[in-house]
Order: sequence, then C-alpha cells, then structure tokens
Amino acid sequence: MDRQRRTALKSLANKLGLTFKKLALLDESLTHSSYVNEREEGTYRDNEALEFLGDAVLGLVVSHHLYNLFPAHPPGHYSALKADLVNQSALARCARELSLGEYIRLGRGEELSNGRDRDSVLANALEAVIGAVFLDGGLVPAGEFVLRLITPYLEEPHRQKVRRDAKSRLQSITQERFKMLPQYRVASETGPDHNRRFEVELAINGKVYGRGAGRSKKAAEQNAAREALRTLEQDSDKGSSGAISCDGEEQ
Repeated sequence: MDRQRRTALKSLANKLGLTFKKLALLDESLTHSSYVNEREEGTYRDNEALEFLGDAVLGLVVSHHLYNLFPAHPPGHYSALKADLVNQSALARCARELSLGEYIRLGRGEELSNGRDRDSVLANALEAVIGAVFLDGGLVPAGEFVLRLITPYLEEPHRQKVRRDAKSRLQSITQERFKMLPQYRVASETGPDHNRRFEVELAINGKVYGRGAGRSKKAAEQNAAREALRTLEQDSDKGSSGAISCDGEEQ
C-alpha cells in the first residue's frame, strides 16, 4: 500500500470513527474484484470474503438491537424493519452519505460504467468494511459501528418514509426467505383512459400472497406488496396480533 493510499484510508477511518490495527483490512474491504482481476495474480485480495462476513455481522447486530428495542413485537415486525435497514438500497444510501465510493478501487471497466455509484458496489463495500472492523477488533467495535449507521433510520420519520415502499421491503424478505423475487401479474385493467384502474396479483413460488388495486400499475403493485407483507407476517406469527403497519393506499 503506497503512502497516498494509506493517508486516504486513515482519513476515512477517522471520518467513520474507527481505529484500525491492520489498515490493510480496510484497504481490502474497499477493493472490488474488477480491480484485482486487472492485476497480477496474488497481488491484491478483493472484498468479497469480507462482504460475506460483514453481512453476517450486520444481520446479527441489527436483529439483536431490534429485539432489545421492541421486545414485545412479533417476529414479522422484526423481519420487516430489518429488511428496511439492511437492504441494498439502504446500505448504498449509507455508503453515499459516508462518501465511501471515493475510496473504492475499481477496474477500468467498472470505473467507466459508473460502478463507483452503483448500489450493489456501494452496499457490498459497506458490508465489507463492517467485516473488516469485526476482524480487526471483534464484535464490540463492529456492533458500535453498525449501530451508528442504523440509529438515524430507526427514528419514526425515516421509518415512515421507508415503510411506504412495500415492494422493496417485500423483495428483501422474499430473497432472504424464499431465495427468489415476487412476481407481479396484471389481473385486470378497467375504466376509461383518463381513469384507469389496475388490479394486480402477486405470487411467490407460484402461490398468490397478495392482490392490490390502484390507478396505476405501480400503485397496484405497492398495494399487492402490502397485502403480501401482511400474509407473510400471519404465516410467520401463526395468527398472532401486531400486524405490520402497511396503511395508506398509493394512488
């Protein structure tokens, strides 16, 4: 690692409120596979292993924190709120706020295709940084770092804003639980052009979990996703109370 890179990483660590005993771990966490592929074999390590580790640490810390924060809530509430906090777009948003993209090493192709601002690249890098913090100092500093990231988004105004995007929440949950994406199908389309009404069915692995209607396909899909979230929570909780808050039809 050259002096310029070391200075930049120390500045980043300070900005993140972190102290690394092994700065090389932070360097690795911000090294994309495209960069490694363009170098001599064995010269660099990409961040994929740290990303895998960071994802596990992130899930554990967030789950534990939500359990302590909302002890009386049903599991469906934890799953939905966790999905809000750790999905790809949420992690990418955090990474942008930290200007993490400026420090990621990319291959030429990724650089030219604006990979530095791609959600997947940013989210993966942030998870890799979490993994690096864990390897360098253990669960305590890694947990403290994660909580600094997510705490602002646990405030009600942020939760309400994120909660409105039911499709994103559902996608995160179905990927985790079913390893697949939900499928939306327009079941009917009625009314004149100036006042159309769409009805959408939402299926997961061939089973219909939700139906929704709206004045646009997007609104109908959001409402179908809200119903699917309620259905999944009922399946998980076996009829217990405390449904996910999914109010407010989009038009």
